[in-house]
Amino acid sequence: MKIEPAIFDETDDAAEAAADARAEADISAGRVISHEAVSRWLKSWSDGAPTPAPQSGD
Repeated sequence: MKIEPAIFDETDDAAEAAADARAEADISAGRVISHEAVSRWLKSWSDGAPTPAPQSGD
């Protein structure tokens, strides 16, 4: 019996490298959101007073 690969078993090395390069460029340019900012935002949901989503640099 031949095992068929799952759809997620296929890799596209070029696409992964391009995605990594874009992510590294975002980090280098400061286009990131801190874990603390995201945590505060998510906590605001449970507090019943949701705040706007954090922005790059928060």
